[in-house]
Amino acid sequence: MSKSKIEWTGKTWNPVTGCDKVSAGCKFCYAEIMTRRLKAMRQEKYAAGFGTVVTHQKELNQPYTWKKPQTVFVNSMSDLFHKDVPVSFIRDVFQVMNDLPQHTFQVLTKRSERLLKLSNSLNWMSNSNIWQGVSIENEKVLHRLEDLRYSNAAVKFLSLEPLIGPLKGLDLSGIDWVIVGGESGNKKTIRPINPDWVIDIRDQCQAQNIPFFFKQWGGRNKKKAGRILEGKYYNEMPIQFTNAIL
Repeated sequence: MSKSKIEWTGKTWNPVTGCDKVSAGCKFCYAEIMTRRLKAMRQEKYAAGFGTVVTHQKELNQPYTWKKPQTVFVNSMSDLFHKDVPVSFIRDVFQVMNDLPQHTFQVLTKRSERLLKLSNSLNWMSNSNIWQGVSIENEKVLHRLEDLRYSNAAVKFLSLEPLIGPLKGLDLSGIDWVIVGGESGNKKTIRPINPDWVIDIRDQCQAQNIPFFFKQWGGRNKKKAGRILEGKYYNEMPIQFTNAIL
């Protein structure tokens, strides 16, 4: 586990590494760039490269050693519901999370179809310390919201990042939290976020009484661009479910 710079979590835990691209939001994948760097540094965990999905059995023991409650992003360097992750290993990861209710685990996927299929066949994610989210970057992948809604996750959230198009008329029933963020990176081709898209999503969240978290404007210098929206920070969380302090 390592401390995270991601604004909406505290730590990252990566029992799986490696992935591949499934939609437009993957174009400038952070995990791909970081894996390349870690492989060049000869870190054994990333020796296979980004294109090969690897499960790390020994990582399953790590959460049992944490002495204080943590808020943890699960698999920032992969996707737990990737087709190459065996069902038995997904089961093991969820068993760890269920064993440790003092920690809050945040699982995020773009493979919502597999999430829904496994969720409805096995009662893995019904504890409130397990937050299940899906990434949505534009209207083309809004089916992920429906898949999440019909899963049996106790806490459901959306990561609308990198937001590369408007998302009008969202039905947020059954959703507990919404995160919005722009794309960041050093490339000149980074796709800019439109402030009107962000404001509209915030207003939709407020109208439907859903906690709203604005992560970043992004761009080539995300630190300089900041994360203030119309004069304020939006750091709302589904507090009723939170077991740990960020």
